[in-house]
Formats: sequence, structure tokens, C-alpha cells
Amino acid sequence: MEFQDKIVVVTGAAGVFGRWIAAHFAREGARLVLSDRRADELQRVAAELALAPDTTLCHATELTETGSILELAAAVKAHWGAPDVVVNNAGLYPKFSLLDMDVADWDRIFAVNLRAPFLVSREMAKLMIAAGKPGSIINISSGASRQMRNGSVPYCTSKTALERLSKGLALELAAHRIRVNVVEPGFAPGSEVSMLSDDYVERMTKRIPLGRTSGPQDAPGAIAYLCSDKASFITGAVLSVDGGNSIGTFETGELGKTPGTA
Repeated sequence: MEFQDKIVVVTGAAGVFGRWIAAHFAREGARLVLSDRRADELQRVAAELALAPDTTLCHATELTETGSILELAAAVKAHWGAPDVVVNNAGLYPKFSLLDMDVADWDRIFAVNLRAPFLVSREMAKLMIAAGKPGSIINISSGASRQMRNGSVPYCTSKTALERLSKGLALELAAHRIRVNVVEPGFAPGSEVSMLSDDYVERMTKRIPLGRTSGPQDAPGAIAYLCSDKASFITGAVLSVDGGNSIGTFETGELGKTPGTA
């Protein structure tokens, strides 16, 4: 129960990774601030995880709107003063050809994937500093930050920028004992926001060296480690938890063959 009574903010809490992250911290005794634009889904998550009303705050946050993010920070301050942990998990992973996509779609991707983590981190860090408490911020990125994917250039670009932002935040917030790190989770299908075809899921899974998609304990366990006292000397780091998917191209059925043979 390393996070007993710690205040943990999770954006995108109604998504696949958000639910897993919330469940992990709930088991560790944390008090949760669940943020997502889908208020009904947040209530469903709270019910599924059997979260107690006095240890849970649900906030319908529109991350593309500055005012909504400021309202989230104000709600955290009113309920518990300042967070101990912030996980910027919300993200968009749409498929677009650069020649066909509308500039409004580009702007929304960057608003959610880059601008929102900056604003959430800034406002939550201000609360931590005002309360005089150390803290940990985790930004959720992707191996796509280092490898372009056809049809996902805006996503890849936004994640590259997010990792640079994270290092900048780590540098500036270190004096306040606020650590900022990045986790790159593995591929996990099932998002209701960024729908993926069955064919795409099958192709992506075959590329993962460890042979499976990401599970409920993989990324959340890494996040909890980076937020714990065990990682008290780690900041500005990027941790890939993706089954080796970001190492390079991998195709099943090719191992053991002699070059030049069928």
C-alpha cells in the first residue's frame, strides 16, 4: 500500500489504459481524481472498481479547453489541496493521410496529446509547490515518438514533442522536488476514442517480440514504480514497456532460417 491516501490524478481515465492505471493505484490505497470528457464513463469506471465516494473525485474535463483544465485543478485544490501524482494519460491516435486530413483534426490531436499535458502539468505543479509537497508527473507517450508510422504522422510527431516537453518540465521542476518521467506503454487495442480495425490489431500484434499485447499490469506497474520512493532519483527518464515493439521491426515465423533459404 505504498500509495495509501496519496492523491493521484489520471486523465483519460475512462479509456483502456486509464482504467488499468486507476485500478492499480486504487489497489495501492490511493485517493483518485478521474478525469475524462465522458462523465458517464467515469461513473462506470468508479462503479466497476468499487471506488468509495469519499476517496474518489470524477471530473468531466474537455482537454481542448483551457478553462476546463483550470476547473479540474480548482476541483483538486478544493477537495485535497494538491496531488501527489499526476498521470497525463489521455491521448488521440487517429489515422490520417497528411494530404487528406483537415487542419482542425491536426489541431485537436496536438491539443489533446501535447497542449493538455503541458497545461495539466503546469497547474498541478503549481498546487504541489504552493502546498510545499514533492510530487511525480508521468506523461504517457509511445514508441511512435521514435519511429514514424504511415497514416499516423501527427500522432508520432505529438509524442516526440511530448517527450521533449517532459524533459523540460523535469529540468524546471526539479528544484521543487517534482519529478517528471515518461512511460511508453505497449500496444493495447480496445480504445473507444481511437478505433482500430481487426486487421490493424492483428498486424501490430505480430510485430511485438514478446508475442502479446499490453496487459493491465504492464504499464501501470511501471508508472507506479516511477512514482514511488524506489525511483526517487529518477527524473526526465523515458521507460518503454512495450514487449520490445520499439526495438525494431519483427516478424513472426522468420527466426531460425538461414539467409537465402525459403
